[in-house]
Amino acid sequence: MAKVPSSVVAASGLVGGYGVARWTRKRQLGGVVLAAAGAAAARQWRERAGGKAAGALSVAYVAAFAGSHPLAKKVGAWPAVFGVAGAVALASWAVADRRG
Repeated sequence: MAKVPSSVVAASGLVGGYGVARWTRKRQLGGVVLAAAGAAAARQWRERAGGKAAGALSVAYVAAFAGSHPLAKKVGAWPAVFGVAGAVALASWAVADRRG
């Protein structure tokens, strides 16, 4: 069975975490989605690109989550989430997915 690319896992965690938090009105539940996808992506990053790359991509994932909040005040919530998810997906693909 083919693995889901880590870029898709990471982007889905950011978009899915926000979506779950918004639609359920339970931020903690969105956080669970965000954290679970982040952990799954980090495991894939470590397997495919090594520990340093996994650490850097994990920092990028958390920074994207944090950065989406001030960005949302300028462009709106969904565009901010999709923008940071796209940036993390691109970084993940460049560092880990395109090798495999």
